[in-house]
Amino acid sequence: MIQRADSGHDNLPTGQGAVPADTPRTIHVRVLRQDAPGEESYWERHAVPYEPNMNVISVLQRIAERARAEDGREVPPVAWDCSCLEEVCGSCTMLVNGRTRMACSALVDRLLEENPSEIELRPMSKFPVVRDLKVDRGRLFRALERVKAWVPVDGSYDHGPGPRISPEEQEEAYPLSECMSCGCCLEACPQYTRIEIVQREDESDVDFARRRAAAYDKAFLGAHAVSQAVLFNSHPTGRMIADERMTALTSAGGIQMCGNAQNCVAVCPKHIPLTRSIARAGRAATMWAIRKLFDR
Repeated sequence: MIQRADSGHDNLPTGQGAVPADTPRTIHVRVLRQDAPGEESYWERHAVPYEPNMNVISVLQRIAERARAEDGREVPPVAWDCSCLEEVCGSCTMLVNGRTRMACSALVDRLLEENPSEIELRPMSKFPVVRDLKVDRGRLFRALERVKAWVPVDGSYDHGPGPRISPEEQEEAYPLSECMSCGCCLEACPQYTRIEIVQREDESDVDFARRRAAAYDKAFLGAHAVSQAVLFNSHPTGRMIADERMTALTSAGGIQMCGNAQNCVAVCPKHIPLTRSIARAGRAATMWAIRKLFDR
């Protein structure tokens, strides 16, 4: 259970008001750890002193500083990914209290309202674990490669001003451009199932990478890749390779595998209209397939 503070908190920074009587003095954290890829996972408990305005990243930093479990054992620091600390890089996604979220914007005070006894941290379940809360998101980026989620540019010389984009088109595109490849939509998607390819002893790195890419290419792309394909197919320059993106969207693992569960849009930290993108992609795929049929 959480230990509660008295009304007069001695460790309050100067200038802050009195701490409510129910403010926790110690935060109990349960972390699902894994020492290496393919190894058994195990639970480990930690106790962290409460501080105002903490998020999950700051909790993990305090755990790393202490390097001891709640029972006093010396343990290696918990491994996790993070970079920007302001919900831009997308790398700190994990399961917090059973829900996929960004660790940087998961605030401790709100988490304790959900579960006053402890905070539970687990790695995403749809990606292979590298160590502890750090996962291999290579499949996520492979999907972006498949749909060519970029505007192609030939050379580094000045191409002059690009085509004009109306304010209406900008308003349509901007929400889709906020995607940070965090993987929240993929973790919540029932059609996006885990794929973990293990390298064989007699297999070269090149052959292993080829076999892994082939497995990824047969599975569902995911809402993030579908939405990015819609974004770049609507761009005047990106539209030049729209056929290549539509080929990817209608091939194995494409738009036809979406079950319309709509979990993706419910968990997206940027509130991107993913289901709208999927609907637009579905309509475009139908029209593209009909056109291809009659163009033969």
